This record gives sequence, C-alpha cells and structure tokens, in this order.
Amino acid sequence: MLKLSMPLILVTNDDGIQSEGLKELYRELSSLGDAYIVAPESEKSAVSHALTMHRPLKVEQLDERIFTVNGTPTDCVVVAVEKILPERPVVVASGINRGANMGDDLTYSGTVSAAIEGTLFSIPSMAISLACGNGEQQLYFSSAARFAKRLVQYLMKKGLPPDTLLNVNVPNIPYEQIKGVKFTRQGKRSYDNAIHETYDPWGRKHFWIGGGTPTWQRGNDTDFNAVSEGYISITPIHLDLTNYDALAHMRENWQGII
Repeated sequence: MLKLSMPLILVTNDDGIQSEGLKELYRELSSLGDAYIVAPESEKSAVSHALTMHRPLKVEQLDERIFTVNGTPTDCVVVAVEKILPERPVVVASGINRGANMGDDLTYSGTVSAAIEGTLFSIPSMAISLACGNGEQQLYFSSAARFAKRLVQYLMKKGLPPDTLLNVNVPNIPYEQIKGVKFTRQGKRSYDNAIHETYDPWGRKHFWIGGGTPTWQRGNDTDFNAVSEGYISITPIHLDLTNYDALAHMRENWQGII
C-alpha cells in the first residue's frame, strides 16, 4: 500500500532553541504534519533580517527533526530550506515570540524576518507573537499555539498572495477569553527614554538601547488596538516597500532633478 507523505512544516524563532514558545508551537503543529525545528542556538531578538556572511555557520542536530544553527533567524530559514530539510516546507511558522511584534517593531524583529525569508522562498509564512509585558509572570503560550494551529491549517489550504506574509499577535490571556480575530494594519509607536547612559568601572560612558516606554497612536483598525481590546491581530505584510503614491508624484513633479 502506498504511504502518503505528510506535509512538512518548518518551525523557527528568534528567542532561541530553549524558548517555551517555540516548544509550544512545535507541539501543536506536529499534529498537522512532519514539523521540523531549525532555530538559533541562542536568543537573537531584534536582529532584523540579518544574514551571517563573515563566518561559517554550524548546525547541530538535537533530535530527529530538531536542529540549531549558530546564526540568525534568517540564517535558520535559508539553511533549513536549502540544506537540512528533506523537502520544501509547505508553511514556515516563526514564533511564538515572547512579547508583541506590532507597529514599527516589525522592522527590527527576528521573528518577523524569519517569515520574510520564507516568503522570499515563495513559501506561505507567518510570524506569531504573544503580546505579554516584561513583568508578566503568567504567559499563555498555549493560547497562541492553539490559534497558530488553526491558522496554519488555513494557510495549507488557501495559501497567501504573492510576496505576502502574516504577522500575528495574540493577547496574553486564556484562549477562552480571547474575543475573536481582527484583520488589522500595522500601527505606529514611539519610545520615550529608550537610550540610557551608563558608565564602566573606568568612568567611560556607554549607551544602552532598550527599556523605553512605548506610546501608541490609536486607530480602530491597528494591530495594537485589536490586541489591547482582547482580539488576535492578523496583519498581512507585503514585501514590496515601494510607496506608489510618492513614485507617481516624483515622476510627475521631479523631472527637473536630472
């Protein structure tokens, strides 16, 4: 009897191989197919879409379908698709990130960048994050993982438009308390007091980036607003960064620049 192969799903993240969110995501998605983990050996938060090109990458196999790479989330996807996996994955799922990836944070996020790389391979890809605060003790990764399973099922059936990935943020609450899903646009935020001065034992000044207080611009259809109201936010992200309105304006009004 011919054995039908199971769909292959690539699971990765930027919090590293020991992340609780990664393990929860892998556990849920393993019921949908042959799930593989290829993730950074240590935390690589806020590395954006960096590729490691100045040194070789080392891959370590921890289990039959679990691998680590001593590189970035983008490295993990490239090496997984080109060298590790036995066949091309049907979905790339990146997460579950500890902390939200909304608004301008998308440009820094390693979680989102792994999904970007999957999209560059023309593989339906999603990034999923748990919108928890730094001080929160109770983390509901199970809520995000449970929804991720439903979403991956959709992606396997419906796919995504070309050059498009999904950025998903899940409120840090029990699954039964989630009010629903909202399809949203990327919000806008700024940080106050995000750069701190510090001194080493010799009195030399250094600067530490991070830990600022975020301020969000409100909007009924933004990712931040949806999550703050107890909804899961799904934002479709397009890889073409061209501002077409500006392009048309420049073509019409900037002819004298040459």
